[in-house]
This record gives sequence, structure tokens and C-alpha cells, in this order.
Amino acid sequence: MTTLRYKLLADVPPPAYQTAGASGIDLCAAEDFEIGPGETMRIRTGLAIEIPAGFEAQIRPRSSLSVMGLMCHLGTIDADYRGELKVVLTNLPEGEDDSLSVGRGERIAQLVIAPVERVELVRVEQLSETARGERGFGHTGKR
Repeated sequence: MTTLRYKLLADVPPPAYQTAGASGIDLCAAEDFEIGPGETMRIRTGLAIEIPAGFEAQIRPRSSLSVMGLMCHLGTIDADYRGELKVVLTNLPEGEDDSLSVGRGERIAQLVIAPVERVELVRVEQLSETARGERGFGHTGKR
């Protein structure tokens, strides 16, 4: 098992997996906040981590907040970053007056640790051909 060292920078619950099968570590808000309709905010977590070499951390949404219209922006944290983790949230409510209040210590996102493969970049004039080629978004006809 890989070790993830962390430091608490605020009075928040320590990072933890909530179940034995969870792939994400819950991140909590380090402050109370209210986010208005259409508003985007960067929220402190009160947590700094030391990601092992060869890994990255990914900030991902919590489904329970997504269903309420609180969108968590995906984020990548590199192994050499040592600052406080912050979560970017946008309130996309159903109604015009749907502000959301979140208290310090409430779970706002998940942190997934994943291996990263570094590659050698080689510039070429031509790329190999495939059956798909340059067909992009929606090329299979599915949504």
C-alpha cells in the first residue's frame, strides 16, 4: 500500500475513505460559505498533501452534491505541489433563487490518488493511421 502524508492547516476532519470499497478520500470545507446561483467559488480544504513520485491526485465531485446542482470542477494536483488543496465549485441550481449554504467540515469533493506514466515527447510530421482517424465528438452516433 502506498502512503499519503498529509498536514491539516485548519480545524477540519482528517481525510478518510468512508467505506472499505471507496476509491475517493473525502475533502471537507475549511470554512462556512454560501454560493449563489451561477456563482463559482474556490473553497479551502485546510489540507496539504505529499503525493508520492509517480502519482497524481484528482479532485472529483461527490454525487450527493452534484444532484443538488453543486458542480465540482475536476482538478489535477501534481506530486511536487505542497500547498493547500482547494476545490472549485459552481452552483447550477434549478431555480433562480437557489443559493446553497455549506458549513465548515462538510464534505465537498473527493480526492482520488492515481498512478501517472510520464512519456517521452517526440515531434513527428505524420501520425499512424487508425480506422477512426480524425473523427471526434459523437463519431459513433451515441450521445
